Amino acid sequence: MKTLKFLLSLIILLLMYGCIKNDIPYPTIPQYFTSLAAEGEIAPALLDSANYRATLYLGEDVDIQKVKITEMQTTPDCTVSPAILGETLDLSTPKVVELRRFQTYQWIIQAEQNIERYFRIAGQIGESVIDVSARRIVVYVPMTANLARLNLTAIKLGPAGITSLSPAITPGLIDLSRPMRIAVTAHGRTEDWTIFTEKSQLLVETQQVDAWSEVIWAYGAGPADVKNGFQYREADSADWIDVPMKNVTQAEGSGQFSCYIPHLTPLTKYVVRTVSGNNIGNEMEATTQPTEILPNGSFDQWWLNGKIWCPWNEDGVRFWDTGNTGAATLGQSNVMPSDDTPLGSGQSAKLETRFVGIAGIGKLAAGSIYTGSFAKVDGTNGILEFGRPWVVRPTRLRGYYKFTTAPINYASAEFKSLMGENDACHIYIALTDWTTTYQIRTNPKNRQLFNPDSPEIIAYGELIRNTDTNGWEEFTVELTYRSTSRVPRYLQITCAASRYGDYFTGGTGTTLFVDQLSLEYDLP
Repeated sequence: MKTLKFLLSLIILLLMYGCIKNDIPYPTIPQYFTSLAAEGEIAPALLDSANYRATLYLGEDVDIQKVKITEMQTTPDCTVSPAILGETLDLSTPKVVELRRFQTYQWIIQAEQNIERYFRIAGQIGESVIDVSARRIVVYVPMTANLARLNLTAIKLGPAGITSLSPAITPGLIDLSRPMRIAVTAHGRTEDWTIFTEKSQLLVETQQVDAWSEVIWAYGAGPADVKNGFQYREADSADWIDVPMKNVTQAEGSGQFSCYIPHLTPLTKYVVRTVSGNNIGNEMEATTQPTEILPNGSFDQWWLNGKIWCPWNEDGVRFWDTGNTGAATLGQSNVMPSDDTPLGSGQSAKLETRFVGIAGIGKLAAGSIYTGSFAKVDGTNGILEFGRPWVVRPTRLRGYYKFTTAPINYASAEFKSLMGENDACHIYIALTDWTTTYQIRTNPKNRQLFNPDSPEIIAYGELIRNTDTNGWEEFTVELTYRSTSRVPRYLQITCAASRYGDYFTGGTGTTLFVDQLSLEYDLP
């Protein structure tokens, strides 16, 4: 009887245990690559944590179907499937890998590889059209050209040093009276290409016109062995104006040429055409953009939200922000208004690098002001949203600054070698075609910082200084554009007292004042 009671009790306990549910969910912790490198890369990988995408930039001699991963780090306790470190990947198409910890996050690893290819004939019109996907080359030549005796001046159809051609082609006379087929072999793989010639009645051609606010950029094609140029006029004028030859650039070894036309009027329609001796090219119209004033570039608008100084009126437009929200978690604002100005009136922005903390516990906070907004605090780190919507194309940033440096006395592991050296201020401007604001994270576990070499950067310029100024000094930062046709979506301007402040590296007491920032739209 006792045994029966014991068995019945045991069965009841087992049934009760089977009814207990584990309703405690796993924590949601996104997983990231924090570093990724490949053999033969020509630039650091772009790790887009917001979209879970990693882009490797490969040299042209790398076999894209056999890319060896030489370095990989992820967030702690994360597993990667399939394993890629030390493995060889085929990145001719993007590869999907999974990062797992509690949940699974799919990352896309892709590669960008630009292989320089060219095929040039003496006297050709414009640059040869090279269609990589169709494996076609089209060369445009004048109507009078003898296709059976063309002078090939340069050829490159694959990675340098490892590409072979069959039949072998070298600079010199070549017969292109009919399409030429050629086998191009690299990395043990052969592709069949076809070379065509076409005669063109247009000796000189206007190919592209890009209108900015006060500058137009124009591109043309013509004979490679003569001096080519441009003319322009306002659309409602009959008088053509020659573009000075000092503004014209002729691509060496080809018939491609370009120019810039400065000192134009915003929101005005212009007509541009190419010229080559007595030959005149087609006309193209373009309307210049407006100019835009940089909001609160005088830094006269501030309000105090508790102990956090904000660089905008309480009810005004928020264009600039600071790291004050993060600094105030352990201390006071280190970016604030100042009556010390270059013009003797109004206010400036004072940016100071200081240690913030309690009883020696804390970290270095570098004063910075930027176009964007402070999103939130991540422990003692910050998450920022960089960029303000912007579509016009300035040529330079102008303003005033006053800088006092101090020896670097705090440094992260990456910058220990800088200890004791003068701290440096950093002012930079960028135009980008980000699809949304760019998230900055200073937490070393998932750090994502601004990268001026990112493919999304259209134009960039910077000022770096590690010596004291002589009081207030005027500065100019020229923008270098990577494309005259890409239209920006965002403007990013950052002023930082310490160049490596995002890495919590700098010198306490380093101070930067900035004031009267403005954008200019013309060229000399």
